[in-house]
Amino acid sequence: MTSGTEELRIPLDPFVTDLDGESAKLRAAGPLAAVELPGGVPVWAVTRHAEAKALLTDPRLVKDIDVWGAWQRGEIPPDWPLIGLANPGRSMLTVDGADHRRMRGLVAQALTPRRVEALRERITELTTRLLDRLPTDADVIDLKAEFAYPLPMYVVADLMGIEEGRLPRLKELFEKFFSTQTPPAEVVATLVELAGIMTETVAAKRAEPGDDLTSALILASEDGDRLTDEEIVSTLQLMVAAGHETTIGLIVNAVVNLSTHPDQRALVLSGEADWSAVIEETLRWSTPTSHVLIRFATEDVPVGDRVIPAGDALIVSHGAIGRDEEAHGPSAGDFDITREIRTRHISFGHGPHVCPGAALSRLEAGVALPALYARFPGLDLAVSASALRNKPVVTQNDLYELPVRLTPSTV
Repeated sequence: MTSGTEELRIPLDPFVTDLDGESAKLRAAGPLAAVELPGGVPVWAVTRHAEAKALLTDPRLVKDIDVWGAWQRGEIPPDWPLIGLANPGRSMLTVDGADHRRMRGLVAQALTPRRVEALRERITELTTRLLDRLPTDADVIDLKAEFAYPLPMYVVADLMGIEEGRLPRLKELFEKFFSTQTPPAEVVATLVELAGIMTETVAAKRAEPGDDLTSALILASEDGDRLTDEEIVSTLQLMVAAGHETTIGLIVNAVVNLSTHPDQRALVLSGEADWSAVIEETLRWSTPTSHVLIRFATEDVPVGDRVIPAGDALIVSHGAIGRDEEAHGPSAGDFDITREIRTRHISFGHGPHVCPGAALSRLEAGVALPALYARFPGLDLAVSASALRNKPVVTQNDLYELPVRLTPSTV
């Protein structure tokens, strides 16, 4: 076995110009690929389904950044563009064991199936409002800006009790938070401002609780003070960040997939296939989250014929994992909503840190997509798929815009 310390690493493209090609290259490198994150940060990437499931439940891989050798040695600067994802503060994302169970348990108590299902009416109302506002007289519209972005942002604001007036600024801040191109001088300032908004939201809900998840976390914590204010603030930021980004990508990618596979679109519009199949196949084939940061090895962890050395970092490359032929068969590279499911995808994660908002994201897409196509069954891309541009976000499969025509061109 080799640690690969000196071997050539695959650099992840900070501009995400060819995510599919990059994912294929990672898979070809084997189940554990030596990669380099933007900024010259060396990490390992798990690229296969079976190995990912094993590593995501391996107690030797933890979320504590102090285990990371590069961090201990001062090799990761505070203005590294991805620092907000690698070290986002103390929340259920960054702790393990008993602390993780404590925090996640409180979130699970607040984000109950009843609370999620109760949002269906509000999601339907928001979807209808946004569809009514679409400029149907325009030749081309940006469906991401007009529909796919605002819907999940409004929903997560309702869920967490964030004032709607804050959403435009949060949009700007989260774009900087996720981008690899945020200037170093703005990285720390962005993190500070985001934390400030979340701190103010927590203080407002502590003073005047409402029927929202932030208030529920505060009230639950007052029974024995089981979550500190820092933990509530970090959890709020985590839920808002993950709660809107994943759903935006899911809606956008589903529209792209159906537009580029008209035979599949015809099946779902005729009722021969379910919208749930579109959602699950989109999550697998063009996952909204391309790479998840980050875990750290407390000791040497063998993976196939390689080893993650103690103190090294691991990312989970869902873009590669979703098309793993060993898990999904020889047609893993095809988008096919009629496929017989061999292995369930893990695009929402696996193990103790599986995404707690998965049900909400599925619910939003399950309301939004059928309503969108019921209103505009002729919706199609206004440009070729090759002209669509990814934003410089190595962790997300995220487009700058989604130009569409709501009805087919008559030309």
